[in-house]
Amino acid sequence: MSFLTAEQMIAANKANVETLFGLTNKAFEGVEKLVELNMQVAKAALSEAADTTKAALSVKDAQELFALQAGLLQPAAEKAAAYSRHLYDIAASTNAEVSKVAEETAVDAQKKFMSVVDTAVKNAPAGTENAVALVKSAVAAANNAYESVHKAAKQAAEVAEANFQAVTSTAVKATQAATPKGKRAA
Repeated sequence: MSFLTAEQMIAANKANVETLFGLTNKAFEGVEKLVELNMQVAKAALSEAADTTKAALSVKDAQELFALQAGLLQPAAEKAAAYSRHLYDIAASTNAEVSKVAEETAVDAQKKFMSVVDTAVKNAPAGTENAVALVKSAVAAANNAYESVHKAAKQAAEVAEANFQAVTSTAVKATQAATPKGKRAA
């Protein structure tokens, strides 16, 4: 008794190749976004370095230099936090796309497997009811385990995102608190 025909195997392999190329494209999109972000950051940093150098060269005394340094601290922390948020967003978006494809593929594979199991159960010889019940029970247990792991992974990702947002917010607030309010340089 054969479970999968040659046509089914070819179709499954074709679907797997298409999935692989789709995931590869998503990964490249993530890399493109990362390169674009880094180019924007590099351009902005170069421009800001030129402006800071000009401002530092025009300082007349130590008090002005201190005010200039204090005025640069908060924006630098905010920019670092924004950069980290962008990196996280790119990674999360790419991961979400990959997870979506993986989930769809897993659901499709699960349906195909269940179809094979159902076919095997229908064609099982008489007197194998206990074995059939055991197979059905094992498949149900595997499905429940997969669902539990999937839910736990989703919850872990949500907790990680919330923690990232909290740490970023705390870092920016700490920098704001440390920066003197009245001494911001123009």
